[in-house]
Amino acid sequence: MTAFEEFGVLPEIAKAVDDMGWSLPTDIQSEAVPLILGGGDVLLAAETGSGKTGAFCLPVLQITWESLKALKEGKKPAGGQQTAPESSSSGWSMSVHDRSKDLAVSPDGLRCQSRHQKEWHGCRAAKGVAGRGRWYYEAMVEDEGLCRVGFATSEANHNLGTCPHGFGFGGTGKKSNNSQFDDYGEAFGKSDVIGCYLDLDNDEIAYTKNGRDLGLAFSIGRQCSGKEFFPAVVLKNAEMSFNFGDTPFKHPPVEGFKAFTDAPDAVVVTNRKSSGDVAVRKLVANAPQAIIIEPSRELAEQTLNQLKAFKKQLDQPVVKELLVVGGVKTGDQIAALKAGVDIVVATPGIPSFYSSSKSSICALR
Repeated sequence: MTAFEEFGVLPEIAKAVDDMGWSLPTDIQSEAVPLILGGGDVLLAAETGSGKTGAFCLPVLQITWESLKALKEGKKPAGGQQTAPESSSSGWSMSVHDRSKDLAVSPDGLRCQSRHQKEWHGCRAAKGVAGRGRWYYEAMVEDEGLCRVGFATSEANHNLGTCPHGFGFGGTGKKSNNSQFDDYGEAFGKSDVIGCYLDLDNDEIAYTKNGRDLGLAFSIGRQCSGKEFFPAVVLKNAEMSFNFGDTPFKHPPVEGFKAFTDAPDAVVVTNRKSSGDVAVRKLVANAPQAIIIEPSRELAEQTLNQLKAFKKQLDQPVVKELLVVGGVKTGDQIAALKAGVDIVVATPGIPSFYSSSKSSICALR
Protein backbone atom coordinates (compact mmCIF):
# COMPACT_ATOMS: atom_id res chain seq x y z
CA MET A 1 0.00 0.00 0.00
CA THR A 2 1.34 3.42 -0.98
CA ALA A 3 1.32 6.46 1.31
CA PHE A 4 -1.52 7.99 -0.70
CA GLU A 5 -3.66 4.85 -0.39
CA GLU A 6 -3.54 5.27 3.39
CA PHE A 7 -5.61 8.45 2.86
CA GLY A 8 -8.33 6.47 1.06
CA VAL A 9 -7.02 7.18 -2.45
CA LEU A 10 -7.94 4.61 -5.11
CA PRO A 11 -5.09 2.16 -5.87
CA GLU A 12 -5.22 3.12 -9.57
CA ILE A 13 -4.71 6.81 -8.80
CA ALA A 14 -2.05 5.98 -6.20
CA LYS A 15 -0.20 3.93 -8.85
CA ALA A 16 -0.28 6.89 -11.26
CA VAL A 17 1.04 9.14 -8.51
CA ASP A 18 3.81 6.64 -7.81
CA ASP A 19 4.68 6.56 -11.53
CA MET A 20 5.05 10.35 -11.36
CA GLY A 21 7.71 9.91 -8.66
CA TRP A 22 5.59 11.19 -5.79
CA SER A 23 6.66 8.76 -3.08
CA LEU A 24 5.28 10.80 -0.18
CA PRO A 25 2.52 13.42 0.03
CA THR A 26 3.43 16.99 0.88
CA ASP A 27 2.12 18.58 4.08
CA ILE A 28 -0.78 20.28 2.34
CA GLN A 29 -1.70 17.08 0.51
CA SER A 30 -1.67 15.14 3.77
CA GLU A 31 -4.13 17.62 5.27
CA ALA A 32 -6.41 18.25 2.28
CA VAL A 33 -6.79 14.93 0.45
CA PRO A 34 -8.48 12.88 3.21
CA LEU A 35 -10.76 15.77 4.18
CA ILE A 36 -11.93 16.44 0.62
CA LEU A 37 -12.51 12.72 0.08
CA GLY A 38 -14.52 12.81 3.32
CA GLY A 39 -16.84 15.48 1.95
CA GLY A 40 -15.21 18.48 3.62
CA ASP A 41 -14.91 22.06 2.45
CA VAL A 42 -11.22 22.91 2.38
CA LEU A 43 -9.44 26.24 1.91
CA LEU A 44 -5.80 25.74 0.87
CA ALA A 45 -3.06 28.29 1.39
CA ALA A 46 0.60 27.47 0.84
CA GLU A 47 3.66 28.65 -1.03
CA THR A 48 4.47 27.87 -4.68
CA GLY A 49 5.70 24.31 -5.16
CA SER A 50 3.95 22.95 -2.07
CA GLY A 51 1.68 20.60 -4.01
CA LYS A 52 -1.57 22.59 -3.90
CA THR A 53 -2.67 21.52 -7.39
CA GLY A 54 -2.31 17.85 -6.54
CA ALA A 55 -3.97 18.41 -3.18
CA PHE A 56 -7.30 19.23 -4.82
CA CYS A 57 -6.99 17.62 -8.27
CA LEU A 58 -6.45 14.15 -6.87
CA PRO A 59 -9.60 13.97 -4.69
CA VAL A 60 -11.70 15.82 -7.32
CA LEU A 61 -10.73 13.19 -9.89
CA GLN A 62 -11.50 10.32 -7.51
CA ILE A 63 -14.89 11.69 -6.45
CA THR A 64 -15.79 12.30 -10.10
CA TRP A 65 -14.80 8.77 -11.12
CA GLU A 66 -16.76 7.27 -8.22
CA SER A 67 -19.78 9.40 -9.18
CA LEU A 68 -19.64 8.16 -12.77
CA LYS A 69 -19.26 4.57 -11.62
CA ALA A 70 -22.29 4.91 -9.35
CA LEU A 71 -24.28 6.46 -12.20
CA LYS A 72 -23.31 3.63 -14.52
CA GLU A 73 -24.37 1.05 -11.94
CA GLY A 74 -27.61 2.86 -11.18
CA LYS A 75 -26.62 3.71 -7.61
CA LYS A 76 -27.15 6.95 -5.69
CA PRO A 77 -24.19 7.70 -3.44
CA ALA A 78 -24.56 9.78 -0.31
CA GLY A 79 -23.94 13.52 -0.32
CA GLY A 80 -20.28 14.40 -0.60
CA GLN A 81 -19.78 11.03 -2.36
CA GLN A 82 -18.60 9.63 0.93
CA THR A 83 -18.82 5.92 1.55
CA ALA A 84 -18.14 4.01 4.74
CA PRO A 85 -14.61 4.67 6.02
CA GLU A 86 -11.82 2.15 5.79
CA SER A 87 -12.00 2.34 9.58
CA SER A 88 -9.37 1.49 12.14
CA SER A 89 -8.27 -2.08 12.73
CA SER A 90 -10.83 -2.55 15.51
CA GLY A 91 -13.68 -0.97 13.56
CA TRP A 92 -14.09 1.88 16.06
CA SER A 93 -14.53 5.13 14.12
CA MET A 94 -16.86 8.07 13.65
CA SER A 95 -19.86 7.28 11.47
CA VAL A 96 -20.13 8.72 7.96
CA HIS A 97 -23.88 8.06 8.12
CA ASP A 98 -24.85 9.38 11.55
CA ARG A 99 -23.69 12.97 10.99
CA SER A 100 -25.14 16.32 10.02
CA LYS A 101 -24.83 17.61 6.49
CA ASP A 102 -21.87 19.97 6.81
CA LEU A 103 -19.59 17.69 8.80
CA ALA A 104 -16.92 15.64 7.03
CA VAL A 105 -15.40 12.39 8.27
CA SER A 106 -11.97 11.26 7.03
CA PRO A 107 -11.67 7.91 5.19
CA ASP A 108 -10.36 6.15 8.30
CA GLY A 109 -13.19 7.57 10.42
CA LEU A 110 -10.79 9.07 12.96
CA ARG A 111 -11.04 12.75 12.06
CA CYS A 112 -14.02 15.08 11.79
CA GLN A 113 -14.19 18.57 10.33
CA SER A 114 -16.83 21.24 9.83
CA ARG A 115 -16.07 24.52 8.11
CA HIS A 116 -19.44 26.14 8.64
CA GLN A 117 -18.86 29.53 10.25
CA LYS A 118 -22.27 29.96 11.90
CA GLU A 119 -23.80 26.53 12.48
CA TRP A 120 -22.91 23.57 14.68
CA HIS A 121 -22.56 20.20 12.94
CA GLY A 122 -22.08 16.91 14.73
CA CYS A 123 -21.48 13.20 14.48
CA ARG A 124 -21.70 9.98 16.51
CA ALA A 125 -19.41 6.96 16.40
CA ALA A 126 -20.16 3.88 14.33
CA LYS A 127 -20.13 1.81 17.52
CA GLY A 128 -21.18 2.35 21.11
CA VAL A 129 -21.48 0.53 24.41
CA ALA A 130 -24.35 -0.40 26.69
CA GLY A 131 -25.00 -2.14 30.01
CA ARG A 132 -21.79 -2.09 31.94
CA GLY A 133 -18.11 -1.23 31.99
CA ARG A 134 -15.85 1.80 32.26
CA TRP A 135 -14.62 3.11 28.92
CA TYR A 136 -12.25 5.77 27.59
CA TYR A 137 -11.27 7.53 24.36
CA GLU A 138 -9.22 10.60 23.45
CA ALA A 139 -10.10 13.55 21.22
CA MET A 140 -7.49 16.04 20.00
CA VAL A 141 -8.25 19.56 18.79
CA GLU A 142 -6.56 19.89 15.39
CA ASP A 143 -7.16 23.59 14.75
CA GLU A 144 -8.79 26.70 16.14
CA GLY A 145 -12.58 26.72 16.25
CA LEU A 146 -15.43 25.72 18.54
CA CYS A 147 -16.06 22.13 19.58
CA ARG A 148 -17.82 19.94 22.14
CA VAL A 149 -16.98 16.32 22.71
CA GLY A 150 -18.46 13.54 24.81
CA PHE A 151 -21.24 10.97 24.59
CA ALA A 152 -24.75 10.67 23.21
CA THR A 153 -27.47 8.07 23.00
CA SER A 154 -29.04 7.12 19.67
CA GLU A 155 -31.95 9.43 20.51
CA ALA A 156 -29.79 12.55 20.80
CA ASN A 157 -29.60 15.26 18.16
CA HIS A 158 -26.31 16.05 16.44
CA ASN A 159 -25.82 19.30 18.39
CA LEU A 160 -24.24 17.53 21.34
CA GLY A 161 -25.37 18.74 24.75
CA THR A 162 -28.52 20.55 23.60
CA CYS A 163 -30.99 17.74 24.31
CA PRO A 164 -31.52 15.38 27.28
CA HIS A 165 -29.67 12.56 25.52
CA GLY A 166 -26.31 14.23 24.82
CA PHE A 167 -23.47 15.11 27.21
CA GLY A 168 -20.69 17.40 26.02
CA PHE A 169 -17.65 19.33 27.19
CA GLY A 170 -16.76 22.38 25.10
CA GLY A 171 -13.66 24.39 24.35
CA THR A 172 -15.05 27.40 26.22
CA GLY A 173 -14.81 25.48 29.50
CA LYS A 174 -18.52 24.65 29.69
CA LYS A 175 -20.24 21.30 30.10
CA SER A 176 -23.72 20.92 28.67
CA ASN A 177 -26.72 18.62 28.75
CA ASN A 178 -30.23 19.56 27.63
CA SER A 179 -28.94 23.06 26.70
CA GLN A 180 -27.85 23.76 30.27
CA PHE A 181 -24.31 25.15 30.04
CA ASP A 182 -22.32 25.16 33.28
CA ASP A 183 -18.73 26.01 34.11
CA TYR A 184 -16.51 22.93 34.15
CA GLY A 185 -12.77 22.39 34.12
CA GLU A 186 -11.18 24.99 31.89
CA ALA A 187 -11.09 26.15 28.29
CA PHE A 188 -9.18 24.13 25.72
CA GLY A 189 -7.98 24.70 22.15
CA LYS A 190 -5.64 23.63 19.38
CA SER A 191 -3.38 20.64 20.21
CA ASP A 192 -5.11 19.96 23.53
CA VAL A 193 -6.09 16.35 24.17
CA ILE A 194 -9.41 15.69 25.90
CA GLY A 195 -9.83 12.36 27.65
CA CYS A 196 -13.47 11.20 27.69
CA TYR A 197 -14.55 8.81 30.46
CA LEU A 198 -17.82 6.87 30.43
CA ASP A 199 -18.57 4.90 33.60
CA LEU A 200 -21.64 2.73 32.98
CA ASP A 201 -21.19 0.91 36.30
CA ASN A 202 -21.86 4.15 38.19
CA ASP A 203 -23.67 6.16 35.48
CA GLU A 204 -21.04 8.93 35.38
CA ILE A 205 -19.17 10.92 32.75
CA ALA A 206 -15.89 12.77 33.33
CA TYR A 207 -13.10 14.41 31.35
CA THR A 208 -9.39 15.16 31.47
CA LYS A 209 -7.40 17.85 29.69
CA ASN A 210 -3.91 16.78 28.64
CA GLY A 211 -4.07 14.07 31.30
CA ARG A 212 -5.22 16.36 34.12
CA ASP A 213 -8.39 15.22 35.89
CA LEU A 214 -11.20 17.78 35.62
CA GLY A 215 -13.52 15.91 37.97
CA LEU A 216 -17.05 14.55 37.61
CA ALA A 217 -18.94 16.26 34.79
CA PHE A 218 -22.28 14.42 34.71
CA SER A 219 -24.29 11.91 36.67
CA ILE A 220 -26.36 10.15 34.03
CA GLY A 221 -29.98 10.57 35.01
CA ARG A 222 -32.72 7.99 35.05
CA GLN A 223 -33.87 9.11 31.61
CA CYS A 224 -30.64 7.87 30.00
CA SER A 225 -29.61 5.14 32.43
CA GLY A 226 -29.31 1.78 30.68
CA LYS A 227 -29.23 3.34 27.19
CA GLU A 228 -26.67 2.78 24.46
CA PHE A 229 -23.92 5.43 24.51
CA PHE A 230 -21.83 6.51 21.52
CA PRO A 231 -18.76 8.78 21.43
CA ALA A 232 -19.95 12.06 19.91
CA VAL A 233 -18.72 15.46 18.77
CA VAL A 234 -20.13 18.74 17.47
CA LEU A 235 -18.05 21.37 15.66
CA LYS A 236 -18.29 24.93 14.37
CA ASN A 237 -15.48 25.77 11.94
CA ALA A 238 -13.27 23.25 13.73
CA GLU A 239 -11.55 19.90 13.39
CA MET A 240 -10.89 17.07 15.86
CA SER A 241 -9.20 13.67 15.65
CA PHE A 242 -10.04 10.61 17.74
CA ASN A 243 -8.25 7.66 19.28
CA PHE A 244 -10.43 4.84 20.56
CA GLY A 245 -7.46 2.68 21.49
CA ASP A 246 -6.01 1.31 18.25
CA THR A 247 -2.86 3.33 18.91
CA PRO A 248 -1.26 4.22 22.27
CA PHE A 249 -3.05 7.02 24.10
CA LYS A 250 -1.18 10.26 24.70
CA HIS A 251 -2.57 10.13 28.25
CA PRO A 252 -3.58 6.62 29.31
CA PRO A 253 -6.81 6.33 31.33
CA VAL A 254 -6.86 5.96 35.09
CA GLU A 255 -6.98 2.50 36.62
CA GLY A 256 -10.26 0.69 36.06
CA PHE A 257 -11.03 2.25 32.67
CA LYS A 258 -10.36 0.55 29.36
CA ALA A 259 -10.14 1.71 25.78
CA PHE A 260 -13.31 1.43 23.71
CA THR A 261 -11.41 -0.95 21.44
CA ASP A 262 -11.18 -3.37 24.39
CA ALA A 263 -14.94 -3.49 24.93
CA PRO A 264 -16.20 -7.10 24.59
CA ASP A 265 -18.85 -7.97 22.03
CA ALA A 266 -21.36 -8.45 24.83
CA VAL A 267 -21.50 -4.69 25.49
CA VAL A 268 -20.74 -3.30 22.03
CA VAL A 269 -23.65 -1.97 19.96
CA THR A 270 -23.66 -0.94 16.31
CA ASN A 271 -24.91 2.46 15.24
CA ARG A 272 -27.73 1.65 12.84
CA LYS A 273 -28.30 5.17 11.54
CA SER A 274 -28.07 4.90 7.76
CA SER A 275 -28.00 8.47 6.48
CA GLY A 276 -28.42 11.08 9.24
CA ASP A 277 -29.00 14.58 7.91
CA VAL A 278 -26.81 14.00 4.85
CA ALA A 279 -28.74 14.64 1.67
CA VAL A 280 -28.56 12.20 -1.22
CA ARG A 281 -26.79 13.76 -4.14
CA LYS A 282 -28.52 13.41 -7.51
CA LEU A 283 -26.38 12.35 -10.43
CA VAL A 284 -27.41 13.57 -13.86
CA ALA A 285 -26.26 11.68 -16.91
CA ASN A 286 -24.03 13.59 -19.37
CA ALA A 287 -23.53 16.52 -16.96
CA PRO A 288 -20.20 17.77 -15.54
CA GLN A 289 -19.51 16.45 -12.07
CA ALA A 290 -16.85 19.03 -11.17
CA ILE A 291 -15.66 22.48 -12.17
CA ILE A 292 -12.27 23.94 -11.31
CA ILE A 293 -11.73 27.68 -11.69
CA GLU A 294 -8.18 29.00 -12.17
CA PRO A 295 -7.12 32.67 -12.35
CA SER A 296 -5.04 32.28 -15.53
CA ARG A 297 -4.83 30.17 -18.66
CA GLU A 298 -1.40 28.85 -17.66
CA LEU A 299 -2.66 27.54 -14.32
CA ALA A 300 -5.73 26.06 -15.96
CA GLU A 301 -3.52 24.15 -18.42
CA GLN A 302 -1.30 22.99 -15.55
CA THR A 303 -4.35 21.71 -13.67
CA LEU A 304 -5.66 19.88 -16.74
CA ASN A 305 -2.30 18.18 -17.26
CA GLN A 306 -2.28 17.14 -13.60
CA LEU A 307 -5.71 15.52 -13.98
CA LYS A 308 -4.58 13.68 -17.11
CA ALA A 309 -1.54 12.31 -15.28
CA PHE A 310 -3.59 11.16 -12.28
CA LYS A 311 -6.17 9.30 -14.39
CA LYS A 312 -3.74 7.24 -16.51
CA GLN A 313 -4.39 4.03 -14.56
CA LEU A 314 -8.16 4.52 -14.26
CA ASP A 315 -10.25 2.26 -16.48
CA GLN A 316 -14.02 2.20 -16.95
CA PRO A 317 -15.70 4.55 -16.60
CA VAL A 318 -13.47 6.97 -18.51
CA VAL A 319 -13.29 10.47 -17.05
CA LYS A 320 -13.52 13.17 -19.72
CA GLU A 321 -12.03 16.58 -19.00
CA LEU A 322 -12.30 19.88 -20.90
CA LEU A 323 -10.25 23.08 -20.83
CA VAL A 324 -12.41 26.22 -21.18
CA VAL A 325 -10.24 29.31 -21.70
CA GLY A 326 -9.91 32.33 -23.96
CA GLY A 327 -8.29 32.11 -27.36
CA VAL A 328 -10.43 29.12 -28.37
CA LYS A 329 -13.61 29.25 -30.42
CA THR A 330 -16.56 29.47 -28.06
CA GLY A 331 -18.65 27.31 -30.37
CA ASP A 332 -16.19 24.43 -30.09
CA GLN A 333 -16.22 24.63 -26.29
CA ILE A 334 -20.02 24.71 -26.14
CA ALA A 335 -20.20 21.75 -28.52
CA ALA A 336 -17.83 19.77 -26.28
CA LEU A 337 -19.90 20.61 -23.21
CA LYS A 338 -23.09 19.50 -24.93
CA ALA A 339 -21.42 16.26 -26.01
CA GLY A 340 -20.68 15.53 -22.36
CA VAL A 341 -17.65 16.14 -20.13
CA ASP A 342 -17.03 15.17 -16.54
CA ILE A 343 -14.55 17.79 -15.28
CA VAL A 344 -14.37 21.36 -16.56
CA VAL A 345 -11.18 23.32 -15.93
CA ALA A 346 -11.66 26.98 -16.75
CA THR A 347 -10.67 30.58 -16.23
CA PRO A 348 -13.17 33.35 -15.37
CA GLY A 349 -15.44 34.16 -18.28
CA ILE A 350 -16.94 30.70 -18.74
CA PRO A 351 -19.42 30.56 -21.66
CA SER A 352 -23.00 31.36 -20.64
CA PHE A 353 -23.99 27.80 -21.57
CA TYR A 354 -22.39 26.57 -18.36
CA SER A 355 -23.12 29.53 -16.09
CA SER A 356 -26.53 28.19 -15.08
CA SER A 357 -25.42 24.57 -14.66
CA LYS A 358 -24.93 22.93 -11.28
CA SER A 359 -21.74 21.13 -10.23
CA SER A 360 -21.30 18.66 -7.43
CA ILE A 361 -17.85 19.86 -6.48
CA CYS A 362 -16.35 23.34 -6.84
CA ALA A 363 -12.58 23.47 -6.39
CA LEU A 364 -11.46 27.09 -6.18
CA ARG A 365 -7.92 28.30 -6.39
